[in-house]
Amino acid sequence: MSRAQHAPERASILEIRGAALQRGDRELWSGLDLDVAQGEFLAVLGPSGSGKTTLLRSILGLQPLSAGSIRVDGRAAQRGDRRIGYVPQQRPLAPDTSMRARDLVALGVNGTRFGLPLPRRGDRERVDALLEGVGAAHYAERPVGLLSGGEQQRLRVGQALADDPALLLCDEPLSGLDLANQRAITGIIDRQRKQGAGVLFVTHDVNPILGLVDRILYIAGGRFVLGTPDEVLQSRVLTELYGTAVFVLRAGDRLVVVGAPDAEGTHAHEHAGDESHPGAHA
Repeated sequence: MSRAQHAPERASILEIRGAALQRGDRELWSGLDLDVAQGEFLAVLGPSGSGKTTLLRSILGLQPLSAGSIRVDGRAAQRGDRRIGYVPQQRPLAPDTSMRARDLVALGVNGTRFGLPLPRRGDRERVDALLEGVGAAHYAERPVGLLSGGEQQRLRVGQALADDPALLLCDEPLSGLDLANQRAITGIIDRQRKQGAGVLFVTHDVNPILGLVDRILYIAGGRFVLGTPDEVLQSRVLTELYGTAVFVLRAGDRLVVVGAPDAEGTHAHEHAGDESHPGAHA
């Protein structure tokens, strides 16, 4: 199931046409047509196993589509495309990791070159600017393994922004972070969006970002719906999508999705929020 959308007024930075994805013998979804405009913030929601992360992998050129095409900034998406920045889920680095915070960000500046990544003129200044931009300049010389999860995640965002990407892919980047760090990370990503980057933001909990979201792509059960938050986050729409009774309820400053089956068929899916409180987090 899909919902027709008017073409964005701004130029499209991402164009997906007739896309389908399979995992083994199971089709995750098919018939996806999607344009993401410059400066647009698109949230990608859905239960585990619905193909959200696999969609990002396809855009990154790491997972071939079973049908359709993907173009970034007018050209076919490909592996190692420096027009694309990628922010992964926060995973703690080992305490004995010898790399400094500065070194982790520097990988985004020179880490994709062939051979030994010899510093170029201006690299240090670029790394310094990225560290300053993500609020990490004061711990630039510290070993990354001794930093908190939030501090490490700021560095990953800095690494993703190294080439001033036209498209920023975020895969559960707020997972495991406290509210303060969630707000800090979303603020950094939003600044990049305001500079013209398109953003695809995969999440299970839309509360911290809903005030920034232009549209939602909600994938479930091999189908999807695409529209504004007000259009998608409705009991009627999600009931139709899942094919079973689903309720969107207001609980304080949150919208809670109740009754949505997860990938295993249980009914414990919850991940929507109130646009008037974009930083809300239970």
